[in-house]
Amino acid sequence: MIDDNIKGVRVSEKAFLILKEASEYFNIGQDKVRQLTDEDDCNFVLFNGNKRLIKKKLMEEYLNRQFPI
Repeated sequence: MIDDNIKGVRVSEKAFLILKEASEYFNIGQDKVRQLTDEDDCNFVLFNGNKRLIKKKLMEEYLNRQFPI
């Protein structure tokens, strides 16, 4: 039962997004999201092993401060 609830969580309600979700949510390419999260000073990525989790709120704040990306 718990798994059904987790799978049913909308992207807009999630605190962490996988690469594909972040790309779709922010309307930028997956390669660009990967490039941004590879930066040493990136504070909106959390690595769980090889899995890249994007901190949605922090990435949104970052993008709001940018002119070009």
